[in-house]
Amino acid sequence: MDNIDNANMDNAAHDAAIPVKKVFIATQGCQMNVYDSEKMGNVLGDSHGMIVTTDINEADVLIMNTCSIREKAQEKVFSELGRWRKLKEKNPNLVIGVGGCVASQEGDNIQQRAPYVDMVFGPQTLHRLPELYDQSAKQQHITPKNRIGTVDVSFPSIEKFDFLPEPTVEGYRAFVSIMEGCSKYCSFCVVPYTRGEELSRPLDDVLAEIDSLAEQGVREVTLLGQNVNGYRGEKDDGSICRFAELLHYVAHIDGIERIRYTTSHPLEFTDDIIDAYAKLPQLVSHLHLPVQSGSNKVLAAMKRNHTIDVYINQINKLKAVRPDIHLSSDFIIGFPGETDADFQETLQLAKDLDFDHSYSFVYSKRPGTPAAELYDDVSLDTKKQRLAVFQEVIKQSTLKKTQQMVGQTVRVLVEQIANRHPDNLLGTADNTRSVMFANPHYAANNEADNNSDCAEDALVGHFVMVKVTDFVSPHMVKGELVEILD
Repeated sequence: MDNIDNANMDNAAHDAAIPVKKVFIATQGCQMNVYDSEKMGNVLGDSHGMIVTTDINEADVLIMNTCSIREKAQEKVFSELGRWRKLKEKNPNLVIGVGGCVASQEGDNIQQRAPYVDMVFGPQTLHRLPELYDQSAKQQHITPKNRIGTVDVSFPSIEKFDFLPEPTVEGYRAFVSIMEGCSKYCSFCVVPYTRGEELSRPLDDVLAEIDSLAEQGVREVTLLGQNVNGYRGEKDDGSICRFAELLHYVAHIDGIERIRYTTSHPLEFTDDIIDAYAKLPQLVSHLHLPVQSGSNKVLAAMKRNHTIDVYINQINKLKAVRPDIHLSSDFIIGFPGETDADFQETLQLAKDLDFDHSYSFVYSKRPGTPAAELYDDVSLDTKKQRLAVFQEVIKQSTLKKTQQMVGQTVRVLVEQIANRHPDNLLGTADNTRSVMFANPHYAANNEADNNSDCAEDALVGHFVMVKVTDFVSPHMVKGELVEILD
């Protein structure tokens, strides 16, 4: 027995002597990338015991999870890689990886321009990171010019979800990817070329992940996909589950009290989804439905395959069942061929529908997309001027809606003790606004914890009703606790 104990002690001492490797992950772009970055940390932690660090200087592995939506995305990636190169010169054993959509687009070109990059992988192959890392680590003793980098930017169906470890979370909200890719082929968009066409996860896999999250204390989930409401997941009997039906399944998972989703497409925003808003209180009164332009002519050039009348009709039907719905959208300003009259139609749409907020950008070419071949006859100055006018309209709408919350009683998911005001709690309302209110347990917590202002509060992770009393900023209000819901 003593020999066994001694052997265990020796093994423990050996394990303790092996330094834990750390991975730094820089995330660009959308919520899907945030989700993917979390999974990158999970797979390397599960396979190699790595821990994620926020200090780039102490990392053994650097990963850049890239996004190709913004202008000159590729050049921004190479610029950042140039800074990372200096870190590798100081530490030749440092492993550098590039993932995401730019990796999918550029592939071998990344290693040609930046030969110090050890591994390149696409959004669909992040589950192969442990294998790619092992291949790269074996070559660290080889001089950089003789190294053979590992590149995997293939589209292996939806295989990655079968190899990801069980989800782990910190906090009470979580993202859940339910599908990958897009088959709409809008003329300006790179997603079909970087993430592939639409592939939906099987229903049981999605529900199992959400159920696991709920068991860990998650109260709110955001369903993710490039065209999330186009979900077509296979059931165990071989039939297909559409998005509206999925919403009903998720709403019946114990512990999940709030459901969001992004990003959706007007073509897939069907009547059964609108009906779900009438029947499921777990669906928040907030919808992000990208329209991109208020001009039918521009929408046709974008190949959006819907008209403004169709979009407005959908919103009106939704408002009939959810009068308090908050709307947000995406807009591209200055698309090739956009006239002043076209822009005025977009501006009028924003005023008519009174959007809560928006993600709006000037148009810029994306290599490989059909729109990149169009003659861009809108000057950059004109684009910027129009964008400024448009964003001011949205800004005023956001401000007005937040100010109108004063006097209302709203549901809030309490998420933390406020950092700068430890006598207050901070949470999120259904309409995405941050809500701060006095912590009723603050005095008791301080007394129980020897006057520490960091004591965990019993309300964190629970839903409460708060009456809004003060406007703080366009995205934040203060209030008074009215009721504890659970």
